[in-house]
Amino acid sequence: MTAGLVFLGAIVLLVLFLVGIYNRLVTLRNRYKNAFSQIDVQLKRRYDLIPNLVETAKGYMKHERETLEGVIQARNQAVSAAGHAAANPGEAGAMKGLMGAEAALTGAVGRLFALMESYPDLKANQNMLQLSEELTSTENRVAFARQAYNDAVTEYNTAREKFPNAMIANSMGFSAAQLFEVEVQEERQAPKVQF
Repeated sequence: MTAGLVFLGAIVLLVLFLVGIYNRLVTLRNRYKNAFSQIDVQLKRRYDLIPNLVETAKGYMKHERETLEGVIQARNQAVSAAGHAAANPGEAGAMKGLMGAEAALTGAVGRLFALMESYPDLKANQNMLQLSEELTSTENRVAFARQAYNDAVTEYNTAREKFPNAMIANSMGFSAAQLFEVEVQEERQAPKVQF
C-alpha cells in the first residue's frame, strides 16, 4: 500500500515537473513574440515616415527619381517582409527575409540622405528637418526593441536547450527562435542625418 502511494506520489511529482517545464517554455515563447510585436510597431512607424520624407524631397530632387523610387521600393519590400515575420516571429526564414529587407531599406535611405547633401534648400526645409529627427528617433526605438527581442529569444532558446527541457521542447514542437541581427557591418549603424 505505501509503495503504491510512493509510486503514485512520484508520478504526480513527475507530471507536475513536466507541466512546469511546458508552461515555462510557453511563457518564454510568448515573451519573445510580444517583444517582436514591439519591433513591429516601431518598424511600422518608420515605414510611415519614409513616404513623407520622399514626398518632401521630391520637390527639390527632381533629377533623382531613381533614388526616390528605390527608397519606396525598398520600403514596400520591408513592409511585406515585416508582415511575414509578424505572422511567425522567431521563424528563421521570416526573420532572415526581414533582416535582408531592412538592410536594403537602410541602404536606400542612406543613399537618399547622401544625395540630400547636394540640395541646401532641402537641408534647410523645416518639414525635412522634423521628418529626419523623427526618423532618427524611430531608428533608436527600433534598436532598443530589437535588443529586447533578442534578449527574449536568447532566454527562450537557452531554456529549450537545457536538459530535461530539450526533451519536452523537441517532442512538443518548441522550435528554436531566430535572433534579429544585422549581418553586414555597415548596416549596423543608423543612417546619419545631418542638416
